[in-house]
Amino acid sequence: MLDILVTIAGIVCIFFLWRILYDSNRFVVVRHSFADPRIRKPFRAVVLADLHNKRYGRENALLLNAIHELKPDAVLVAGDMITASPGGRLDVGINCLQKLSEEYPVYYADGNHEHRLELYPEEYGSMAQDYEKALQEMGIRRLVNEHTVLKGNGIAVYGSRIDREYYRRFRVRRMEKEYLDKLLGEPSGEYYNILIAHNPDYFPQYADWGADLVLSGHVHGGLVRIPGGKGLVSPRVSFFPKYDGGIFREGKSVMLLSRGLGNHTIPIRLFNPGELLVIELFPQEGEKKEHGNSCEA
Repeated sequence: MLDILVTIAGIVCIFFLWRILYDSNRFVVVRHSFADPRIRKPFRAVVLADLHNKRYGRENALLLNAIHELKPDAVLVAGDMITASPGGRLDVGINCLQKLSEEYPVYYADGNHEHRLELYPEEYGSMAQDYEKALQEMGIRRLVNEHTVLKGNGIAVYGSRIDREYYRRFRVRRMEKEYLDKLLGEPSGEYYNILIAHNPDYFPQYADWGADLVLSGHVHGGLVRIPGGKGLVSPRVSFFPKYDGGIFREGKSVMLLSRGLGNHTIPIRLFNPGELLVIELFPQEGEKKEHGNSCEA
């Protein structure tokens, strides 16, 4: 009997090890479509979040090929393309962005890792300046609490960078209503407002500010997902977080929370492959509508 139990336990361990390797080295393409009267012509964008220096194939060829096949009008970055690590590397994120910027407009909102490089120069040296210089040379528009208007499409794209206080562990810090107004100003009434906001915990505040569509990341899908259920843990060290991945609604606002493409610190994924988001926006008479679907890349 003991031999049988040991054999079963060994098979289970081998299965989970295989599944971790499998899910940690693949990504799926998840599509969402929205329609709104303010949108003037169709717009397709891919959303990259939490790459954390991950490579899918040599020089990220698998990821880049998937993006090229989608033929996006723009690339929207929801933060953490790199990992803040003393003496760490920036080249993986930079090389990926370089190839994308040669083909598409790239609008970049910081995650907590890009922000951390700037906050602690005594720890990270010139990494923040080196990264910013690389982005500028590529012509990438970095949206640090600012926005750009795509007039032809009827879309305004905002990028938020909230204080490090809002990334502290174990509990969600209170965010006053006026905070986002001070950072971002009032949202446009003329355009469909996309807010790229790395931390999803403040979706109610983003919705209250006036975002029509919020694009977030940060949680990595919870690292481990219960099949058919929730993600296990968030970077805030909360178990079964409310915002773990997928689509969420708050009033008239929608949040698409990417499960991200890479990891750091605990470099595993289980039942939780990386995710490349695709959003398609269309003109629509009357009320806005949406639908979504996914497929494996």
